[in-house]
Amino acid sequence: MHRWRAHYVFRLRTPSTVRASRKIYAAAQARAYATGTRYALTDEERAQLPGLDFSEPHSMVNHPIPLVPVAQMYRRDVPDFAGPDGVDLLQVLWCPLDHSEEGYNPRVRLYWRRSADVSRPLAAAPEPPVVNDSYLPTACVVHPEQIREYQYAELLPEELAAQITVWEEESGEESDDDEGIDYQFDLSLAPGWKVGGFANWGLTDPHPMDCTKCGTAMTLLFTADSSEWHGSGGSWRPVEDPAEAPRNPTDVSIGRSYALYIFRCPVSFDHPPATTMR
Repeated sequence: MHRWRAHYVFRLRTPSTVRASRKIYAAAQARAYATGTRYALTDEERAQLPGLDFSEPHSMVNHPIPLVPVAQMYRRDVPDFAGPDGVDLLQVLWCPLDHSEEGYNPRVRLYWRRSADVSRPLAAAPEPPVVNDSYLPTACVVHPEQIREYQYAELLPEELAAQITVWEEESGEESDDDEGIDYQFDLSLAPGWKVGGFANWGLTDPHPMDCTKCGTAMTLLFTADSSEWHGSGGSWRPVEDPAEAPRNPTDVSIGRSYALYIFRCPVSFDHPPATTMR
């Protein structure tokens, strides 16, 4: 591993290599679903994949690294859209390499715009010469669904949290499978990519996310997750999706399948965002 300028460099791939590998994995997965057999790669497919230790030369990060488009949201499509007055478009981009000062995550940039001012959109975004393959999103069409979220359990008033615990225990006793309903995983915090809502602090204890400019407590703006649902999906798996629908249509992976939370300052949209992986 090497630290190269602002980037923390480990294994590098070109975008074309990443997409070619994903195409092979997707074909193998589709074959398994179609035939009802175990997922497996053929010898020919394995031969086309780069080795686990393969990396492009680390010197390639000396070349300009364009930011990668991550999400584009219009006010008309997102009821919880929060942006400066007069803007109706939010574009989320990030550097597709790790940054130690960002907790070894991609460095995020937010761009608030008026869509009417974008008179000459690019047909295709410029691509970086190399990426961390976990940070190169596969393009997707989103279908926003508005839901109500509730705060992480440990941040609730103590009395309310105690009442929820009792309710969970009672629901478990009444359930046929002895599992019942879990506030944290079934009801309060939706997994997947989302706008607004609350962060899940299950990986660590909650910690303050304060603006570096003014010290104000920040609010969650956007979440990039490593999957749209966890395990069998529970209450969050879309009932419209077929059984073979991928849990991670974007192919983005944060850490060990965690989520990257992007916070904004409620005082000013000009203040820099903050990120944390959980």
